Amino acid sequence: MTVAKKIEGFIEKSSWIRKMFEEGTRLKQQHGADKVFDFSLGNPNLSPPKQFNKILKETLTTVGDGGHGYMPNTGYPQVRDAIAGFLQAEQNVAITGEEITMTCGAAGALNIVLKAILDPEDEVITPAPYFVEYNFYANNHGGTLKTVPTRDDFALDINSLEDAISDKTNAVIINSPNTPTGKVYSREELVTLGELLLTKSREMGRTIYLISDEPYRKIVFDNLTVPSIFDCYQETILCTSYSKDISIPGERIGFVAINPTAEYKKELQAGIALANRILGFVNAPALMQRVVAQMQGDSVDIDQYRKKRDLLCDGLAHCGYDFFKPSGAFYLFPKAPIADDVAFVRDLQDELILVVPGSGFGGPGHFRIAYCVNSDTIKNAMPGFRRTLEKYR
Repeated sequence: MTVAKKIEGFIEKSSWIRKMFEEGTRLKQQHGADKVFDFSLGNPNLSPPKQFNKILKETLTTVGDGGHGYMPNTGYPQVRDAIAGFLQAEQNVAITGEEITMTCGAAGALNIVLKAILDPEDEVITPAPYFVEYNFYANNHGGTLKTVPTRDDFALDINSLEDAISDKTNAVIINSPNTPTGKVYSREELVTLGELLLTKSREMGRTIYLISDEPYRKIVFDNLTVPSIFDCYQETILCTSYSKDISIPGERIGFVAINPTAEYKKELQAGIALANRILGFVNAPALMQRVVAQMQGDSVDIDQYRKKRDLLCDGLAHCGYDFFKPSGAFYLFPKAPIADDVAFVRDLQDELILVVPGSGFGGPGHFRIAYCVNSDTIKNAMPGFRRTLEKYR
């Protein structure tokens, strides 16, 4: 045996997203990149805002002696203060830099939070369809992920969430705008969820945290805004990154923000800081911390993603596909014309179209299209989408 049995099992169950991305690499080598329509990976195709390169260059030239050394595990105080100031204005919350921890992306944020709060055999609940890496994150820290269904339009099903809560429930993770559906949860849904968690926390005699995974927060359309979780429930923890909104996923920079009214705020702060260190992150990248501190509120041109969404939705609707138009992120989650979404995805692959089966997100009978691609890719894929669907008519 070359690796641990658990890791061996994880490899077997590894993400469909990566499998399709790797298949895309193979097909591009075989047929040419312009002949393959790869919608498999949520890798932003827009360049970072122009000011990113300017700030990066200025930061590089002004870093003094010791500027690349260690800092507090929670990050530079001035960076955390800058983020807190933005959150105060954006979400009308009395948060300070003390409640902020800089992280290696949203994935790093989620892992240090779960490390800080989970005991062995604790359960973490998330609505499905969901970002499949949550399984691994919960397992990393001795927990178990439990999924619950959403409504037909992917809205939260509060009754299903209530039924899933037990004396082992430690946290609920929500992701809005959602991967893979593009759903944005309403304030009414979040308030109702907060009321449920408060009631259940009192019944169970333990805190149930609400963790909000928000890397797509700024990528919303049609004049929609993402409600703040902080005034929907006291025991909330926000995890996010700058990967999607300023298109720097490879730089691995994000943060955790604890609700300033959380009952055990100080213990959470200490636990999250320790977890950042002992999981080997130690601290978020020093250079990127300085850069994002100067880019609060900035983003790529979100309207470019809106145009891609509309181009894709109009094309697929004309072909006859059934779907809910997404309100945010850069994903569409249509219904497959057959129950076996994996088989349908393979049929699309015959047309050199790469998408991801909905089963990989806990949403069987659907498939995910990541439309963070060139518009020509969307246009040129339409004949293949049409031909594949016509096989089932």
